[in-house]
Amino acid sequence: MEDEILEDIKQNLEKIQQHGKRADSIVKGMLQHSRSGTGEMEITDINELVNEFLKLSYHGLRAKDKSFNADFQLDLEPGLPKIAVMPQEISRVLLNLINNAFYAVTEKAKKDVKEYHPLVTVSTRKKGKNIEIAVKDNGNGIPAHLKDKIFQPFFTTKPTGQGTGLGLSLSYDILKAHGGNITVSSQEGLGTVFTIELPQDS
Repeated sequence: MEDEILEDIKQNLEKIQQHGKRADSIVKGMLQHSRSGTGEMEITDINELVNEFLKLSYHGLRAKDKSFNADFQLDLEPGLPKIAVMPQEISRVLLNLINNAFYAVTEKAKKDVKEYHPLVTVSTRKKGKNIEIAVKDNGNGIPAHLKDKIFQPFFTTKPTGQGTGLGLSLSYDILKAHGGNITVSSQEGLGTVFTIELPQDS
């Protein structure tokens, strides 16, 4: 009996710690939310930014988790015009989307899917008056009934303690502040593509 009570207390303390960490990361995320859009616009090479933050995400995840194993590809349109953005804010969006993509392929890899090779592809294109950045993964995809919710604050598909649900909401707000947009296309079991559009003249 005493052992059961002690085990209950231990489990409750673990839950409290878990929820405490989530609350802490939510508060930090909210502070980021309130600070977004305060940077300076700078003429930026989007290809350079994408290249830098794809590698930063990959090596950061490798350093954190030695078992992390995924491939990535860059498909950058050469000669892309430089555009005025807040580099710190756009890099935050890129890092969030790329980290999410690596998370998605890692989760699928854990399921031992036959002949599965985790892959994240980041591409850039000039599309009319916009610059388009696409972050594609071949993970599990987003269930259709959740697609409409993913940009809502605090909504997350990650297990408790692993996501604040503020990353995509923050990304959406940052891109809107730039006069841009973000859309998602996903097929269950096949993967997801997040597409960013940034105006050349903002």
